[in-house]
Amino acid sequence: MEIKHNIDDVLNMAKLYLKNENNLNLIKNAYLVAKEKHEGQFRKSMDPYIQHPIEVAYMLAEFQASPQTIAAGFLHDVLEDTDETKESLEKQFGSDVVSIVEGITKISRLKYMTVEKALAKTHQKILLAMAKDIRVILVKLVDRVHNMRTLEYQPNDKQQKIAKETLDLYAPLAHRIGMYRIKAELEDNSLKYLDPDTYSTISNQIKEQRSVREDDINGMKDLIIDLLNRNSIVKYEIKGRIKNIYSVCKKMEQKNLELTEIYDLMALRVLVPSVEACYHVLGLVHGEWSPIPKRFKDYIATPKPNLYQSLHTTIVGIKGKIYEIQIRTYEMDQIAEFGVAAHWAYKEDNKNYSPEKEQLEVSNKLKWYKELLSYAEISESEDFDPLEDIKEDIFSANVYVFTPKGDALDFPQGATPLDFAYRIHTEVGNRTVGAIVNGKIVPLTYKLKTGDIVEIKTNKSFNGPSKSWLKIVKTSHAKHKINSILNKQRRETYIESGKDIFEKVAKEEKFSVSKLDDKLVNQFFSKYNVNNLDDFYNEIGKEKLSPKGAINTILGIKDKFTDELLIESYNLKNLKKTTKVSNGLGIIVEGLDKAKIKLASCCNPVYGDVIVGYVTKNSGIVCHRMECHNTKFDSSERLIDVFWDDEAAPRQYDSNLTIYSYNRPNIVGDIINTINSTNSIYIKSIKSVSKNKGSDILTSIKLTTPNAETLNKVIANLQKISDAYEIKRNIK
Repeated sequence: MEIKHNIDDVLNMAKLYLKNENNLNLIKNAYLVAKEKHEGQFRKSMDPYIQHPIEVAYMLAEFQASPQTIAAGFLHDVLEDTDETKESLEKQFGSDVVSIVEGITKISRLKYMTVEKALAKTHQKILLAMAKDIRVILVKLVDRVHNMRTLEYQPNDKQQKIAKETLDLYAPLAHRIGMYRIKAELEDNSLKYLDPDTYSTISNQIKEQRSVREDDINGMKDLIIDLLNRNSIVKYEIKGRIKNIYSVCKKMEQKNLELTEIYDLMALRVLVPSVEACYHVLGLVHGEWSPIPKRFKDYIATPKPNLYQSLHTTIVGIKGKIYEIQIRTYEMDQIAEFGVAAHWAYKEDNKNYSPEKEQLEVSNKLKWYKELLSYAEISESEDFDPLEDIKEDIFSANVYVFTPKGDALDFPQGATPLDFAYRIHTEVGNRTVGAIVNGKIVPLTYKLKTGDIVEIKTNKSFNGPSKSWLKIVKTSHAKHKINSILNKQRRETYIESGKDIFEKVAKEEKFSVSKLDDKLVNQFFSKYNVNNLDDFYNEIGKEKLSPKGAINTILGIKDKFTDELLIESYNLKNLKKTTKVSNGLGIIVEGLDKAKIKLASCCNPVYGDVIVGYVTKNSGIVCHRMECHNTKFDSSERLIDVFWDDEAAPRQYDSNLTIYSYNRPNIVGDIINTINSTNSIYIKSIKSVSKNKGSDILTSIKLTTPNAETLNKVIANLQKISDAYEIKRNIK
């Protein structure tokens, strides 16, 4: 049954470490404002809404958070759910409290058209707010703990959504900042709603095993007490710990074990005053009982990235049974339970305390924390959901390696020296030419292992990453950095080729290129997100903008062939469905059995493409690929439905491809061999030119294909060629 606290409970908990009346009054006033603003509001449980902020504030006081953080805990929903304003809050409680409240409020206030977009933006804002202020994480985590405790009152679909988000984001986040107690509770409560049968089964099995193993654990505990007393260890404490349900579930799944085979289900924890005492006790334990090889872990000498420190050893104890023993100091135990909250517990007598200083210490001690900010900022600028990347790169990181200076960095399994290089700095990654691991030269494809000491060799004259690097790196962080450089290089190539294409068409159309400037381009093409000349040439180079159509738009040229004439010529007004009549092109136009039909030479549709008919003045109906930009400059009244005839005789269709690649020996030969190895595709002509001062190759190919499926197959094969970074079907 849930224990409900009140304001006196919060203040009494806070008084254990806060003595200054001003600090206690800040907390009390925050409660009074929250109570007033939430008056008349109720939770789904029918509790008065104020009960939720009270529970959040109580947990923050348990963690010995600063008075400003506890005040923010009381106020964390008032900007979102009441008429309270930021200005009013700031006047009453100061900018520090408001910055925490606002960081949390930004998370909730987003309204977007699609669920996916809303979720992506929410995760961006959550992570950005958290990465800028560790206190936002603390408030948000305890907020989520209480919401999970009362999740039973929510409808089933919301239970599933909240539980999944908790398991994906908040539980791993609690783990990464070392808050194991919160992590375990969030994991177990999530599992209870996501997989209630598994939760119930494992929970019952643990209860059974606990009753079976408790006597053994207590017997082992008595023997350790006797060992310590015999060796004059005076100050110590021994506690038992049991694995949480979710951790047991994952271990059983990953290692295909039965519960009876999990030896660390229950463990003994020995607490002593100092690091020296930890190693002394370890020596005594190993002298008394046989340690199991390869099961000893020294997290004191090498702390986990979340600051966790302890000695772990597994021994063969009484009755020949296996026991896990954890040895740590009292301070380490506090940090193991409460993570950063314990490490940076508020101390009233600390005259040097400031939120900014605390934040700097967090960033310096938690190496991954800077990455969290980097991910949030990149995802916001590039508009993608960062959660999957963070889950893989940060939350799943369990390989710990070292810089030559001894700084520890953690990576997911499969990470390489290139991932390491990009973690150090983007420019280090871009200029990487080699790696040395543990004093030996290794290839860039080497898989990092825990304990490796990694040194990166760079060369300032090196041109930077290639597409092949994307297959080497494991982390999304490195992939984003590499893609950013590659996209910049590609844009330069597109701008160069787009300018060449436009100048050629402009000459044919007798259009003066000198008329073109940023202002003119912005005036006519801003609706296409084209704001300057480089954007303009880039879109033409990418074949998203028709050079001829662009010239006509600038000159204001419109086809005088009116809609009335269209109706008269093709009787589109009162079309009657006739027998579907196909032609030699394998195309059907419903209702028009004598229409003149041709395939557009600008986009070369082939059988299987999604197509649309475009009614012209002199050429009848011209069939374009749906994505062709040449159908987008005129009224949609001129577009009609056309279809491929599935019963038409097979034929070959022309198609034009452009392959953008980095310049290397035999790149064109690889392209030709790849095309020739695909059945029913035949090359008619091929031309290659160098771009970007010779660093890139642009290869134009005219070929024939029986259908879109075969063409897409050859495109997919071309994309596998090393150093070929883009393959496009041309649209003129």
